Amino acid sequence: MNVPPFLIAAVATFFVCLIGMPTLLGLARVFGLYDIVEERRCHVYVLFGTVIATITEPGLYFLLPRLGWRAFLVRTLGQCHVIDMRLDQTYLRSQPVNSEEGAPMGIGMWYEMYISDPLAYLFRNADPRGSLAANVSNSTVRCLSNMPLAEMLVDRHTMSQTVREEVTPKSHEWGYKLGSVYIRKVHFRDAEMIRQIESKVVNRLRQVTSAIKQDGANQVSIISASAERAAAAEFAKAAATRPRVVGEALQRICQDPEVAEAMFSILQTNQLIEGAAVITLLPEGRELLGDLLAGTAGRRPPPVPAVA
Repeated sequence: MNVPPFLIAAVATFFVCLIGMPTLLGLARVFGLYDIVEERRCHVYVLFGTVIATITEPGLYFLLPRLGWRAFLVRTLGQCHVIDMRLDQTYLRSQPVNSEEGAPMGIGMWYEMYISDPLAYLFRNADPRGSLAANVSNSTVRCLSNMPLAEMLVDRHTMSQTVREEVTPKSHEWGYKLGSVYIRKVHFRDAEMIRQIESKVVNRLRQVTSAIKQDGANQVSIISASAERAAAAEFAKAAATRPRVVGEALQRICQDPEVAEAMFSILQTNQLIEGAAVITLLPEGRELLGDLLAGTAGRRPPPVPAVA
């Protein structure tokens, strides 16, 4: 079976690109022919305990023009330190401080940092990150202790600036540059004090609530009293005005005797009808005593019970 030559060439090219090129490029990097520096990275080349080159800008670099014959030995007999220059963040929880009043407080400190001097970061401090955290913690305790409690709970911006100004000069000596510093949390560390404060707050809220209710009741009482006083004054005016109005009406009615007599008859009859008295009607022109005797003659008195 004859295989076409172009197919053999395609397969050979594929395997060369798949295996040969990565291997060749890897050997070239091992022997120091070139190096690739990524974004926000720094390469520090050390040979026989001496720093021979530092590359901070990203890109593709051929090491022979920079290092000369030492480029062939830096990967095998030396070291290439790759340092991350990106911005990093750390949060220190509950740093113990005491207020001016003696209250045990805890402060949560958040800060940013980045490597500003790669050589100082590598060779001046064995643990620059831990040293920076310890420096921030010590500065927080030293600068923020014995502050008034009211300022400690409110004025966080000024406290953050104070800690940053205290830490920055020393941290730069270790290769770190401190960025933003912010106090995120200020809290009480004593559980008994927290319980007492909660109790005082609850009692104060109860007092304020009672005062608000009492003030509302007082306002309602004042409004009710004012309304009752105004109503009483109006009723008094009405009571004083009624006799005058009735007198004027009666005066106009009495100007006509027939109208006055008819009105008083109607009023008298209405009072008799509405009253509970027993009314006995007698025919006109008869004697009253005889009619009464005649009315009671037919009635027999009730029998008297016999006494044994």
